[in-house]
Amino acid sequence: MSLSISIASRPIVALFAAAVLLARPADSPAQVRGKYPPGINAMNSGTLPDEGLTYANYFQWFSFDELKGPHGTDIPTAGRHLSVMIDHNFFKWTSKQKILGAKLLLIGDLPLATSSLTSAALGSISSGGGFADAYFQPFTLGWSSSRLDVTAGYAFMPPSGKFELGAVDNVGAGYWLNGPMSGQTVYLTKDKKTAASAFELYGFHTKQEDTDIRPGQTLSIDYSVTRSFSFQNMETLLQIGVVGYGQYQTTDRRGPGVDPAIAEITHYRVNALGPGAIVSFPDRKASMGVRYFWEFSNSSTVQGKSLQVYAAITF
Repeated sequence: MSLSISIASRPIVALFAAAVLLARPADSPAQVRGKYPPGINAMNSGTLPDEGLTYANYFQWFSFDELKGPHGTDIPTAGRHLSVMIDHNFFKWTSKQKILGAKLLLIGDLPLATSSLTSAALGSISSGGGFADAYFQPFTLGWSSSRLDVTAGYAFMPPSGKFELGAVDNVGAGYWLNGPMSGQTVYLTKDKKTAASAFELYGFHTKQEDTDIRPGQTLSIDYSVTRSFSFQNMETLLQIGVVGYGQYQTTDRRGPGVDPAIAEITHYRVNALGPGAIVSFPDRKASMGVRYFWEFSNSSTVQGKSLQVYAAITF
């Protein structure tokens, strides 16, 4: 499944800022993570969905109980815990005709999100829920050969979720993301059962509403190495392997009140690894999957774990 669009950084944009401020006010100028929620495109990154309309529901749960400063140093959080749940509703359409030897893919995501920041000492500190920032991929081309599938296109995320300066129940980021994306799946064996996949999205951000602060640009990478097994004469396929993601701030945060010296040393870095599996039913054009990620070696952001569960069907 190619989904060129979870951490679940839309509500985390608001809650991570609150977590940093509560944990250690001196670190509050650090930028939060990017808008793209990583890990969704870890498997089959370059492979297009079947021709026609596909609906996919992705549930993402993120839990964070560590706060990392520059260079990965631990910042005490006094028992604070940040959690985010996002229910993605993806609508994808793949053309039958080809353009420049490639099929056309269109994607839209209408997500719902809930989030909370709690403290062992203070209880609930902040929470939010509702329609989060949407995701659109209006133009993507996909090429396929015997050993390689590739997609390339453009994605954007408007500030459709609730955002109010100073509010503790935001589920939107308050700014746009625009950027190029690409996915690749390389089949390492002739039978195409062993594959390595990667997905890249480079995000350019506009100024945030009410603050005029422009977040730094972000490189997001999802990846996997998997092996497929067939059962009942190819009526059921099982794909299992190792999945991972990375998210890296590449330029400084800029705008009113931002200290350039602090912005330069507080670029966030996110890394994660874990197991993943997909069960597919080719005759029914349906699939379901699960992935679990443990984050490690993060800096200037929160660190924790992530669970992703999804189901998809093509009409």
